Amino acid sequence: MEARAEQRADPRALWPEARSVIALGLSYAPESDPLESLGWQDRATISVYARNRDYHDVVKKRLKALARWIVAQYGEAGVKVFVDTAPVMEKPLAQKAGLGWQGKHTNLVSRAHGSWLFLGEIYTTLDLQPDQPEIDHCGSCTRCLDICPTRAFPAPYRLDARRCISYLTIEHHGPIPDEFRKPMGNRIYGCDDCLAVCPWNKFAGVHEEPAFAPRAELTAPKLADLAALDDAAFRALFSGSPIKRIGRNRFVRNVLIAIGNSATPSLRPTAQALCDDADPVVAEAAAWAAQQLDHAA
Repeated sequence: MEARAEQRADPRALWPEARSVIALGLSYAPESDPLESLGWQDRATISVYARNRDYHDVVKKRLKALARWIVAQYGEAGVKVFVDTAPVMEKPLAQKAGLGWQGKHTNLVSRAHGSWLFLGEIYTTLDLQPDQPEIDHCGSCTRCLDICPTRAFPAPYRLDARRCISYLTIEHHGPIPDEFRKPMGNRIYGCDDCLAVCPWNKFAGVHEEPAFAPRAELTAPKLADLAALDDAAFRALFSGSPIKRIGRNRFVRNVLIAIGNSATPSLRPTAQALCDDADPVVAEAAAWAAQQLDHAA
């Protein structure tokens, strides 16, 4: 992010010919409480957005279809589509376009869809009349800040990614820092806590995209089953999923932290079996998990 800050600051720095940005959102609002499985000791919690197809593929397909229509209608229009894959300031652009506002948890909040929106953008050479920007409707509410397990918000509208469970489970390489292991609980990929408690979610209807319907095997899956995955089985299970990107080793590392937090002695053999894993980070997490279960016993 630091290396491409200039391109994030102005769309024209990314594409000088751009004159307008069409910002779009697609709801992935869940049908049930995404935090329900946090109390299930031998099960894992996966972030709502990752329980089925990769949203990058779904949203980009929609954007490309719209971009083709724009070109067909306005033959000389140049277009470029983006879905979280380039230095694009998606949330500020979405706020300027009137889709919502950047809440205290730093994510976009919509009065119609709550905190459950995937964002995408079409940069175009068309000179379009801008919509009215949305204003902040957070008021005095601090639910999203108060619930964070790792205290990742040093202030409203500010996120310390180094403390965020989504960052730690997805982007962070190497061992999970000790201070964050217990607060992770059974969250093995992402974290929905700050999103799920937003009061604006009460206005959100359940998403209507079949590709976002949660797969049964990714809804509170058993920790023992996930820990047993080798590379081939991991790739097969998460084919077409955003989880596939982090690879088997980082994923199993997260699973072992959840096992260590499970207070479930029957999972100790699962942890012990990975203490000699070829990946040193996995082996260290396994040893930690086994030790935690010994203490719990």
